[in-house]
Amino acid sequence: MELAHYSDYAVRLVNTEEPARNKDALTSVEAVRDLFGPSVQAARRAADADVTRFRSVRARLRAVFTAADSGDETHAVDLLNSLLLEFPVSPQVSGHDYRDEDGRPKWHMHLADHPSNATAGYAAIAAMGLAFHLTEYGVDRLGLCQAPPCRNAYLDTSTNRSRRYCSDRCATRANVAAYRARKRLETERSESTSRTADSAQETAPRTER
Repeated sequence: MELAHYSDYAVRLVNTEEPARNKDALTSVEAVRDLFGPSVQAARRAADADVTRFRSVRARLRAVFTAADSGDETHAVDLLNSLLLEFPVSPQVSGHDYRDEDGRPKWHMHLADHPSNATAGYAAIAAMGLAFHLTEYGVDRLGLCQAPPCRNAYLDTSTNRSRRYCSDRCATRANVAAYRARKRLETERSESTSRTADSAQETAPRTER
């Protein structure tokens, strides 16, 4: 389903915040406009009030990922449905920017919005894209990075549903941390075994001659 690519809108918005690190990149109108990417016309509608509105939608989208990540599929779907009802979108057939070898338009489905503000437009596309991704690939394909304290959202498109991290950087960091933890445990066990052996030798009765 080609409309599933709109789900990236949801991921981009959710990942403007890192709660565990107390970081928030969504602090200005410019930050809001950057989220739209090449959709310059839609970005122009952004105003100061959209910063707060975007943060509200972000919290609701993160809740969808959190529910999905914890295995609560029904709750994740209910949360997403509430966004779809509040921020409707109009699908339309489009041929812009895509041409075949003969110069004819390559017709495809496009999500067109007619919102009263930038937040409504972005939220509609993000929610619809996430809905297409969820129904096409499954709720368990929505996840939160397992490398603490990251918790960035990601969409798992792996063939074996094995993705656990938002990026290669986080995967590497988690693997290094796990390796170091194993080495510490091995060292502690070795030292404990050595101390036990030494204690046993000290307390063993000596044979009198």
